[in-house]
Amino acid sequence: MIIGVPREIKQDEYRVAMLPVGAQMLAQHGHAVLVERGAGLGSGYDDADYEAAGAELVDSAAGVFGLAELVIKVKEPQPSEMAMLRGGQIVFCYFHFAGSRELTEGCLKSGIAAVAYETLADDAGRLPLLMPMSEVAGKMSIQEGAKCLERPMMGRGILLGGVTGVAPANVLVVGGGVVGANAARVAAGLGANVVIMDIDLERLRRLDEVMPPNVTTIYCDPHAVERYAADADLVVGAVLVPGAKAPRIITREILSRMKRGAVIVDVSIDQGGCCETSRPTTHSSPVFVQDGVVHYCVANMPGAVGRTSSQALCNATLPYCLELANLGLDGFIERSAGRAAALNMRGRRILCRAVAATFPDLAKR
Repeated sequence: MIIGVPREIKQDEYRVAMLPVGAQMLAQHGHAVLVERGAGLGSGYDDADYEAAGAELVDSAAGVFGLAELVIKVKEPQPSEMAMLRGGQIVFCYFHFAGSRELTEGCLKSGIAAVAYETLADDAGRLPLLMPMSEVAGKMSIQEGAKCLERPMMGRGILLGGVTGVAPANVLVVGGGVVGANAARVAAGLGANVVIMDIDLERLRRLDEVMPPNVTTIYCDPHAVERYAADADLVVGAVLVPGAKAPRIITREILSRMKRGAVIVDVSIDQGGCCETSRPTTHSSPVFVQDGVVHYCVANMPGAVGRTSSQALCNATLPYCLELANLGLDGFIERSAGRAAALNMRGRRILCRAVAATFPDLAKR
């Protein structure tokens, strides 16, 4: 199979979808690997590293998309890339279709087979390709949130962990999955008072057992969200419904009761955001203020730490890349229901139920 790895062009995106070792392993299995020049530079991998691994360097994205049967990316195809997609081509990346009608329509029109990292499941029902970036985003949410609390960033002027004689910040984490657990752990490590919420009581029990004593688990209902959001200096939105649009947990009414200069880091923004007032931002312009509350809604948070993120992502994706290349798409999805769940669209049809529910008119075409 001819496998293409284009350079990521989304704003402030520094990750690469394949490390040199991945190119080497695919080449050893008899596949041709085309890598766009400069694809790995943002993560610290030179073109020479890919050449030494057996990849062929290509001068342009058009050269990669034009020849590749399987395109392996990090982020969803950008508008200029969608124009280069062709029917029957397999694209393996993060799509997050439910967050963008334009993307969903564009990929449907192209006729690609869209295999999404974020909906691929293992035999235990976990999301192994979402998990590493969720770990990164969870830890970064506190790192960025703490910065946004500083007065020059329009925050309240609060040090997250406080100092002797001065109380630490109050942090509310909405969602107790991988993002939320990592956010709570980092915030607690910095000395903040942390509340983490979820609707899964069994998950809350597990978190209660492993979290530090300055983390409190609370069942997530509307009254609890309203109460703890009003007291929070930093709110982390870490809500996930796999493949679907994120539910709006932080309403505008709740926002109106929050402290002026409080911060919301909406990690769910890839799936539309869990705060009613959220809209995507970039690393170059990461925040905006709405109703006196600082919103950090960067849609590709892990892209800022490209080397760490690329290594973590590729450790998880490489075995599946090898399977997809060796077995072909049909063989790949036949291996398990979890792999089949990764196929979000094919032949101009939406196959992911969550995406179809988000855009029912597109699903009927």
